[in-house]
Amino acid sequence: MAQNKPQIAHTVTSIHRWPFLLLGLAALAVGLVGVVVPLLPTTPFLIVAAWSFARSSQRLHDWLYEHRLFGPMLRDWDTNRVIPIWAKACACTAMAASFTYVALSRDLPVWLLAVTALCLIAVAVYILSKPSRA
Repeated sequence: MAQNKPQIAHTVTSIHRWPFLLLGLAALAVGLVGVVVPLLPTTPFLIVAAWSFARSSQRLHDWLYEHRLFGPMLRDWDTNRVIPIWAKACACTAMAASFTYVALSRDLPVWLLAVTALCLIAVAVYILSKPSRA
């Protein structure tokens, strides 16, 4: 798998590496919480972490990219922009459940619910438009 790993060709000065490193660590932390907390996505945060580490720490990027659990998701995304069918189902179910909860339990203006629904629909269309396998 190492031969398919993207080479990091970014030139970032050391002063600019710290924000990327901190963003990557924060995204990784939230992604790890998402592994055990239902309805909190993991993959998008890991993608952000990998992107940030690519600009700040080759060692952390390589570790995440080659990780036993997270590496395959990141490599599939990098090479083919693949979102597995189970991830699509989880994401769409979570968005529908979240919207239903907000719509039924909060007294929000109709326009705000409509904007929220349009945003969630746009995200769902994007997710569903991606291939499920390479």
